[in-house]
Amino acid sequence: MIDRLVGVVLSLLALLAGPSYAQDYPNRPIRVVVGPGPDIVARVFGAKMGELLGQPIVVEPRPGAGGVIAAQTVAAAAPDGYTLLLVSVANTVNATLYERLNFDFIRDIAPVAGLIRGPLVMVLNPSVPTNTVPEFIAYAKANPGINIASAGNGTPGHMASELFQLSTGLDLADVPYRGGARALLDLLSGHVQVMFDNLPTSLEYIRAGKLRPLAVTTAARSDALPDLPTVSEFVPGYEVSSWFGIGVPRNAPPEVVDKLNTEINAGLADPKLKAQLMDLGTTALLGSPADFRKLIVEETQKWGEVVRAAKIKPE
Repeated sequence: MIDRLVGVVLSLLALLAGPSYAQDYPNRPIRVVVGPGPDIVARVFGAKMGELLGQPIVVEPRPGAGGVIAAQTVAAAAPDGYTLLLVSVANTVNATLYERLNFDFIRDIAPVAGLIRGPLVMVLNPSVPTNTVPEFIAYAKANPGINIASAGNGTPGHMASELFQLSTGLDLADVPYRGGARALLDLLSGHVQVMFDNLPTSLEYIRAGKLRPLAVTTAARSDALPDLPTVSEFVPGYEVSSWFGIGVPRNAPPEVVDKLNTEINAGLADPKLKAQLMDLGTTALLGSPADFRKLIVEETQKWGEVVRAAKIKPE
């Protein structure tokens, strides 16, 4: 399932080398620097390179320090439109999580466009005897020491967990992993009891009855699981989403930013793509560079407050 989601994201980036571009840009390969994420990211890009029209897009994995190294690489690159950053929630968390960075993400990375946005889902191992968010809150208060897994400190699932605990007064035992696959495996086997996971990753296990979903984390319910409530229906004001977008080094030519934004939004508007995204429980993150900047600024402020309140430190 996650392969399909990442494939959709990276297929959108392939549009950047398509024939609808002006002849003067691009005229050489474009690299997209990618921080932590599924290994499928690099493999999907490599598989698609031979299919691209025009100049190839080359993925450059820079997984270290929770996305800091990837962002730092792009911040220091030439602002010519040939080095892009796959932006995610992690970048907005890292601005506060890491006390000493030699770049300022909001200042040094120019937003180009959003790609996709979707919910996380609060899922339990079926051995936990609760079926709703209120039941889980009551059970966790009566049974201290419940383990909650995440893909690592500062990841969307970890931040969703910390925000949930701050909002409900719970004190769960955080169990960070180095990546979501191992965390999900231990949740399925019962070594940990609960997790906030990306919906596309957990969806097949939910449908097979191997995980019990309690709620999605976005403000609105998901079309993929329309009967599943949101966390905010029980915890007012709670909202978390996982999203991706594209950024470039600051001072990139405005005409290049505009071209990239136009092409990405055109791809996102494709009806077939919209249907694929809906099936995965995600939606297109359409908008202008200014819209994407607004999201980045808001998320940076929001997660900064959570990092400080929960006293989260890098791994």
